Amino acid sequence: MFVFGTQDAISRYLAEIYSVLGILLIRYWFFAGFVVLRAARSPGGIGGVIRSKRPFVQSLRGVMLVVQVWMIVNAFKLLGLVETHAIFACYPLIITALAGPVLGERVTLMRWLTILAGALGVLLILRPGPGMFSPAALLVLLAALNFAAYGLITRLVARDDPPETSFFYTGLAGAAAITLLTPWIWTPIAFADWGWMGLLCISGTLGHYFLIRALDLAEASRLQPLAYLQLVFAAALGVLVFAEPLPWTTVMGGALVVAAGVVNMRLTRMGR
Repeated sequence: MFVFGTQDAISRYLAEIYSVLGILLIRYWFFAGFVVLRAARSPGGIGGVIRSKRPFVQSLRGVMLVVQVWMIVNAFKLLGLVETHAIFACYPLIITALAGPVLGERVTLMRWLTILAGALGVLLILRPGPGMFSPAALLVLLAALNFAAYGLITRLVARDDPPETSFFYTGLAGAAAITLLTPWIWTPIAFADWGWMGLLCISGTLGHYFLIRALDLAEASRLQPLAYLQLVFAAALGVLVFAEPLPWTTVMGGALVVAAGVVNMRLTRMGR
């Protein structure tokens, strides 16, 4: 989560200078190379990993993730790391709310109460008033909804495909989609910034690798609460590096969203 938070800070810095799509183009090419290398070293090779019972849905997932990352990096420019992550932290609660109608999972009254608490936390971050739902805030909420849908589709394809196949399509489909836009989005990058671009690519790939290794060592349900640490690390970098403000409403609202998410996951594990 610290690596992912660092990646977000670098993304914000570069997005203030260059096209967000251009940044993602390089990042995804690097990521695609990583997933291809990982697939080639797997027991069945690339041929075994690429076989999917739902190739179209898997490709759709990859494209959705690119769109979500584009939205969130643009939000970093408009709102900063602190507020963006505080709002975006509601996505696990959106997944819970949609799990019933989409996947047929049972959502209990207690879990609906955690969703309501999380929604109140988001409202506190947005500071209720005439300009509450600014275009930038709506962009983050849309990114959270998109990522929640991505998570639900990932659960859906997991019924038929192994994680290695889903990971492969995440990198390749995303890279293919953004490459189609290359003639319209490419802008030259200054020599001095290629170091930051390299760090962005390495941090993104390293973060995914650490996450994969963590999931090899522990259950996803036990690790999920730690995902909220990305909010803490990204917010700290936002304040220390970019001198972003830290309003009490954002702190209290973010804490409420995180608490609601953690309680919701605990209820899920308990079957309540």
